[in-house]
Amino acid sequence: MNDDSLSRQMTKLPPEAEIWKRRMACVLAKMMKDAGIDGTVDAAPVAAEIPPDPAMGDLGFPMFGYAKLLRKGPPQIAQAAAVLLRAESGEDAGDARAPGCAAFGPYVNVRFDRAAAVRSLFAGTDTAAGPLSNQKIMVEFSSPNTNKPLHLGHLRNDVLGESVSRILAAAGAEVRKVCIINDRGIHICKSMLAYLEHGGGKTPESEHVKSDHFVGDFYVLFNSMAKAEKKREGETGEAEKRARELLLKWESGDPATVALWKKMNGWAVDGMKETWERTGVSFDQFYYESQTYLLGREEVLGGLERGLFRKEEDGAVTVDLGDEKLDTKVLLRSDGTSIYITQDIGTAIFRHRDWPFDRLVYVVGSEQQYHFKVLFAILRRLGLDWASNLYHLSYGMVNLPEGKMKSREGTVVDADDLLDSLRDMALLEIREKEREEAVGDPAGTAEKIALGALHYYLLQASPLKDMLFNPRESLSFNGNTGPYLQYMGARISSMLKKAAGSAAEKGNVKSELLAGDAEWDLVKTITGYKGAVNAAAAAMDPSVLAAYLYELSRSFSRFYHDCPILNAPDADLAASRLALSREVLRVLKDALYLVCIPFLDVM
Repeated sequence: MNDDSLSRQMTKLPPEAEIWKRRMACVLAKMMKDAGIDGTVDAAPVAAEIPPDPAMGDLGFPMFGYAKLLRKGPPQIAQAAAVLLRAESGEDAGDARAPGCAAFGPYVNVRFDRAAAVRSLFAGTDTAAGPLSNQKIMVEFSSPNTNKPLHLGHLRNDVLGESVSRILAAAGAEVRKVCIINDRGIHICKSMLAYLEHGGGKTPESEHVKSDHFVGDFYVLFNSMAKAEKKREGETGEAEKRARELLLKWESGDPATVALWKKMNGWAVDGMKETWERTGVSFDQFYYESQTYLLGREEVLGGLERGLFRKEEDGAVTVDLGDEKLDTKVLLRSDGTSIYITQDIGTAIFRHRDWPFDRLVYVVGSEQQYHFKVLFAILRRLGLDWASNLYHLSYGMVNLPEGKMKSREGTVVDADDLLDSLRDMALLEIREKEREEAVGDPAGTAEKIALGALHYYLLQASPLKDMLFNPRESLSFNGNTGPYLQYMGARISSMLKKAAGSAAEKGNVKSELLAGDAEWDLVKTITGYKGAVNAAAAAMDPSVLAAYLYELSRSFSRFYHDCPILNAPDADLAASRLALSREVLRVLKDALYLVCIPFLDVM
């Protein structure tokens, strides 16, 4: 078993596991002391695994790592450790289902108190503060350009940033979600130039086009213009030159240029906000590159005066980062205009002044890894002590099976079009199953299924992995998909509605009745939820929680199959199993929210 799968497996443990780990640490420390070996054993490094056979116990401690120190075989060590551990815990192995511990070859295996774990679950006694309590974490994500609408790549960025923000907050952090709108630069001027020369006063309203799509069409048009001019004039095409001249006019404050810039940026941002609202993404604050790049320019010029940077013969300002094993980086062009790194310097400083964070997380694609190494190095060179608390949450590319997306060629997978397509496919599924009347709002339900399918598919893989998004596969109601998780929530909700007023609700909830293997597996999975959240927060990886959700759903499915609930032979047993089902629903709803999947009580 690799480290990743083991760490995910270990989240499926009640809080009692930590108690046993501390007890084992005491036992091992005593055995070393008795053997005349100096040193202590802390609870954290004590290796623990889940035994492959549930009959062997709930938690296993391998003794291989202590053989050399204690000069004994692992089975011998396990036998001695089991005796000491029973004395340490005041337990006895006793009955096979009673709490206790015993040696199994080179392992010491522990069996938890099932009834106590169920009582603790129902009582909700775990009120410990999250591991990130008192931390202020700012998360930047989306970061669109105002020359085109959001596309599939943005959808992965958005759901990753939104989910990580929710998970960090669930782990106790105070989170501030921010978005930098890249509203200036040569790429913006390309759309503006195409509109100036070919727009003819058209507007999104006059053309009946979503406003960000309207702007994006002119970005595609510019690149067609540039290609056509190069064909006519060789390598001396003028479109790029005219766009750069427009940038200089913007930076000099030319009124007509600024007015056009404001109008087109307004169209772009308004359209993007519609898409964010549709996908459940929100921000606490927007920053605009046009407002922060001047601060970055000031910091660069100040660093030049302090000798931190240098001016080249052509007038460009650069920084030599050889001591950081990085290349020389241009900070200001020879004509004095700013570049991305200039803006990012200013934005980071502006943000820290605005909301002094303990950590700032940038959710940006893996192709920008070098950029952020350079940015963090420059901020450290400027003497900013908080620069060591910056983190680049890198993620891989996402494409459709048809191939790579290219914005400038107009071949991007548009976010709105993709969502429409997924919604229509889900709506067709509802109609084919003749579920329109049952769901009440077929179009609204289809929209939520589409979001669940998309978001789960984008989050189930670890962020660094490149991925192909298969729309039809993501919408499957079977297997490891978002709709499967939504269906499980609807299934439990339906069962609880049927239980209202039934004999099952008249029984008494008794923890000791939930001692069967299927019930115990479900109890362990539920009580491992907080551990899964904390593990996902520590790694800033929602796929940990996605895997947990799938395991919870599978565990409930096994329980539902093996353990009659409404038709249980005893009213108390039925009531107890209903109570356990409610706990599953509670956790399922909470976890679905953290991975941005809409909950449905009917499908």
